[in-house]
Amino acid sequence: MGTMLYGKGIFINRCFESLNLSQPDLVSGVHRAYLAAGADVLETNTFGASRVKLRGFGLGDQVHDINLAGARLAREVAGDAAYVAGAIGPLGVRIEPWGKTGVEEAREYFREQAAALVEGGVDLLILETFRDWNEAAAAVDAARAVCTLPIVALVTTEEDGNSLDGTPPEQFGPALEARGADVVGVNCSVGPAPMLETIERLSAVCEVPLSAQPNAGKPRDIEGRNIYLCSPEYMASYARRFIASGVRLVGGCCGTTPEHIRQIALAVKQLAPDVATSAGPAAVVTVATPNAQSPVPREEKSRLGAALAAGRFVRGVEMTPPRGHDTTLAVATARALAADGLDLVMVTDAARGGARVGASALAALIQQHAGLEPLLQYSCRDRNLLGIQSDLLGAYAMGVRNVLGITGDVRRIGDYPDATAVFDVDSIGLTHVLTRLNHGLDIAGQPIGRPTALLTGVMVNPAARDLDRELRRFEYKVEAGAEFAVTRPIFDVSAFERFLEKTAHCRVPILAGLWVFDSALNAEFMANEVPDVVVPEALVQRMRQTSGLDAALDEGTRIAAELLVAVRPMSSGAIVFGPPEQTERALTVLRQ
Repeated sequence: MGTMLYGKGIFINRCFESLNLSQPDLVSGVHRAYLAAGADVLETNTFGASRVKLRGFGLGDQVHDINLAGARLAREVAGDAAYVAGAIGPLGVRIEPWGKTGVEEAREYFREQAAALVEGGVDLLILETFRDWNEAAAAVDAARAVCTLPIVALVTTEEDGNSLDGTPPEQFGPALEARGADVVGVNCSVGPAPMLETIERLSAVCEVPLSAQPNAGKPRDIEGRNIYLCSPEYMASYARRFIASGVRLVGGCCGTTPEHIRQIALAVKQLAPDVATSAGPAAVVTVATPNAQSPVPREEKSRLGAALAAGRFVRGVEMTPPRGHDTTLAVATARALAADGLDLVMVTDAARGGARVGASALAALIQQHAGLEPLLQYSCRDRNLLGIQSDLLGAYAMGVRNVLGITGDVRRIGDYPDATAVFDVDSIGLTHVLTRLNHGLDIAGQPIGRPTALLTGVMVNPAARDLDRELRRFEYKVEAGAEFAVTRPIFDVSAFERFLEKTAHCRVPILAGLWVFDSALNAEFMANEVPDVVVPEALVQRMRQTSGLDAALDEGTRIAAELLVAVRPMSSGAIVFGPPEQTERALTVLRQ
């Protein structure tokens, strides 16, 4: 459907599903083309018609109308000549444990869409292109809650047969079948050849009929357009092989034109059901899901972990990776901090714009050459779930043992104002990733060998304006496996006290973040322009009363030292934030 509408001149940034209301004849024309080609099943133009996706186009309040119209358009064209499948795709957001959308919340989104499709007269529901089988399972639950129609559940896979999140078909196939799917299978992402291997693996572990809907090969960029190069005849030849491997619902996904369907229909209708055979055991690679391994105790993970477990007050300084690739000064600074008795240096993850050394690389160099443990700040910004997993395993392989997970800045930053932030998961999902790795499992629940021993930290903001939300998120982080926390800069001691009182039930060691003002302007900026930071007016006034750079720095240092004295009895350590040129000031504060 998307390929055909795009070919008819609908821009890719349009909401294709809204055409059910605004250009119904265009959608009906696509349905008629596939029906004339010999399709037995027409999918509704509702793949992205969930409330979550429609909300991105300002159409969140039209979920019912768009899905109802989509079902009725397909029903009108199909008549008695074909079945109508109500198409439901993923929400486009991560659900727990990787994202902040709850499973029950996801089910409600799917229920809303499924109910409208059923009202519109569909014969079955097809849940397709899911990368996370847990989300697909939530969709099956929702569909089953509103109807008794057949449910088809399709996962999208890589060329190795595993889902995009790494779950093998031997796991997601039986799991979706057990959840209540009447047909399971795979669609999208890959072409016919690699999908056949996945189908053969599914056929050995599933009792229900299978479905295969590959792309028409991988798209090629030809003069600015994505062109799918698999010929209709080639797709048809693989359709026969799918049928022979247990498939009973066969078709195509991206790039599959009516001519592809015409050739597929001609090919498969020559096959009687009784000649189909299932793949033999030799074609199957059995992958068992082992139990999680016991994690390494906190005190054995790193020197920081041992210090926190022993209740020793730890001290650290923030370090921003340098511009360019020369890390000589950064490593030398870390050596000097170690000589001064500090416990850690927190390496920030792209806190400032420009071409800078990666935080993981700098943390590894400090670990290897400075005699001081780094605390790697790791941001979810602009990283997908699989990339996050690879980065963390790589950092661990290079010797990094302490990780502070953060969601990352939402706003545009740095030297490239047109570069926007993209998030696949937030810090809660990141904490789940770390916990799984520490139990010897990847994000798909598959073994990775010996478990990692990463000490898992998170950020908290005791002075958050929406404190209830901050408390909920902190609770989720601790439940996900956080072993310690670092606060944003503390300027209001009473706010810190209130936060500790409200989190006594999920207490983990908390390191207080401190900031050294270098001018009155800096204090005013922190008080008025940094989101969700509260600076008491009395501190700003103290900085305004200084004259000259040295006097301002001295006063800023005194304020930070006073705050450290105040929070020390309530915290497990302190980290001084600030630019590299203030390292000596940071040490002055930490010597209090």
